[in-house]
Amino acid sequence: MTLKSILPFLLICLLFSMSVTCKKSSSNPDSPPDTSEVIYRNPAYPVEVRVEDLLSRMTLEEKIGQMAQADRGALQSESDIKTYFLGSILSGGGSAPSPNVPSEWGDMYDRFQHLAMSTRLGIPIIYGIDAVHGHNNVYGATIFPHNIGMGCTGNPDLMEQAARATAEELAGTGLDWTFGPCIAVPRDERWGRTYEGFGETPELAVMMGAAAVRGFQGTELGASPTSVLACAKHFVGDGGTTGGHDQGNTEVDEQTLRQIHLPGYLAAIQAGAGSIMVSFSSWNGQKMHGNHYLLTEVLKGELGFDGFLVSDWAGIDQLPGDYRSDVEISINAGLDMIMVPDKYIQFINTLKDLVGRNRVPLARIDDAVRRILRIKFRMGLFEHPYTDRSYTGSVGSAAHRQIARECVRQSLVLLKNQNQILPLSKSMNRIHVAGKSADNVGNQCGGWTISWQGSSGNITPGSTILQAIQNTITGNTIITYSYTGANAAGADVGIVVIGETPYAEGQGDRSDLHLAPEDVAAIQNVKNAGVPVVAVLISGRPMVIEPVLELCDAFIAAWLPGTEGRGVADVIFGDYAPTGKLSHSWPRNMAQIPVNAGDPVYDPLFPYGFGLTY
Repeated sequence: MTLKSILPFLLICLLFSMSVTCKKSSSNPDSPPDTSEVIYRNPAYPVEVRVEDLLSRMTLEEKIGQMAQADRGALQSESDIKTYFLGSILSGGGSAPSPNVPSEWGDMYDRFQHLAMSTRLGIPIIYGIDAVHGHNNVYGATIFPHNIGMGCTGNPDLMEQAARATAEELAGTGLDWTFGPCIAVPRDERWGRTYEGFGETPELAVMMGAAAVRGFQGTELGASPTSVLACAKHFVGDGGTTGGHDQGNTEVDEQTLRQIHLPGYLAAIQAGAGSIMVSFSSWNGQKMHGNHYLLTEVLKGELGFDGFLVSDWAGIDQLPGDYRSDVEISINAGLDMIMVPDKYIQFINTLKDLVGRNRVPLARIDDAVRRILRIKFRMGLFEHPYTDRSYTGSVGSAAHRQIARECVRQSLVLLKNQNQILPLSKSMNRIHVAGKSADNVGNQCGGWTISWQGSSGNITPGSTILQAIQNTITGNTIITYSYTGANAAGADVGIVVIGETPYAEGQGDRSDLHLAPEDVAAIQNVKNAGVPVVAVLISGRPMVIEPVLELCDAFIAAWLPGTEGRGVADVIFGDYAPTGKLSHSWPRNMAQIPVNAGDPVYDPLFPYGFGLTY
């Protein structure tokens, strides 16, 4: 080596030495911190400097641990968080501590976080959960309308408020990462996740998805104690599968994929989304979990996404081949964190072996870990790793329920109002309430509520539509109720609340969207009693209602309104004039599905954007 060749290196060393000397001798409080410190622990340094310092100190085992996410209920031992340097824990639908109360969630989170912070490098975990319409896994939390209803509000400011309230409730339980918003663009109502998207057009995904990101994360990720990490999902095309089959195949050309399914992600990235979840589904036969072009070239390259990609629940297991090839393909395709609910040890050992055999480049590992650490530093987790108990009391608070009530009001779509029967007078002699969903908070909330699939009944505190009607009428009006619509004779009006019972992904796929026989019977019973019918439909998508629509004097699409049934009563009795507009074209019959605005032949029962008012 010649003197000429080492001069640049010597110059750098000299400058660095001078810099250190200046920093140590400086008394200026605004000067850079002392470089003799552990840089990554000092928040005065830029995030990227802290990331590189920490990354340089990590072993391969510590790096791979950051890439693994285990479900809390699948941990063989809580100490595995420390043993395997796990970077993340999640709660799948219904995976909750016992008792399922906010303080217990905070205790669990802090216990897990203590284990992570006691590792050699003290890298905090990030805890993920599907808080998709409020902090919906927690008993007593405020449950907002599902996204299909929020899309009908057309109000991004309200969406932002709902997400902000949800973030506060998350913070009150310690949790710092929500798997939302879902910015799927559902194009076939047979899909069981239709209600998770805002509507059938990319414009709604752009407008409402970006608003949700801002609500969850705040003006800047980590800028406040209630800033939680958003996760736009499911990249990409999950709402466009053929036949509406969950985890199916989206068979469209790239131009269509970009025009319909991609814009929401660009908007989410521009709003600052720090994570994106990859879809179970395929694009023209190729599983998204192994699609290098879309994950790395388009999302990370073309769109400039600098956060991290997380798989869906055991999503890599669906790739062709054995588990070893699943890990190799998904990591090389661009996935950064793998949701391995119960296979976290196998995943860690497999990936370590793949790196050792040069099947997965170390540079790819470093890129993944760099992205994960970047977000953790931006979130301020290293400085504030534990639950902020000052927000625990916000879970299910009156203020948050009032926001949810306003969301319900604005989400309802009035489809029919014959002879202006609505709004109803509060001074009628008798109102008869009927239908299986009139007094059922579980049906109002739908799936992803307390449990994965949701369930009917009194599953969490809230106001049912019947209770809301009873609380609205304070005079001498008599309120009667029957499940079947019986005994309606003599009432001034019948309010019949019908629709779907709870479901979530997979189990929610349907080939028949006709109303259940008991719903039709309840409407017929009230009508046959000579009583005018106001029908309220609780559903996660448009249903085939044409056979009963003529029996109804008024018809309201209430979607899945959540715990605040008072918002429904507000519209029925005129305390709020309906403003909701359909986020989905409403089909006449099953043969017409899929039907979407812009179709060459377009003749729905009600068009996209339809909605009456008073």
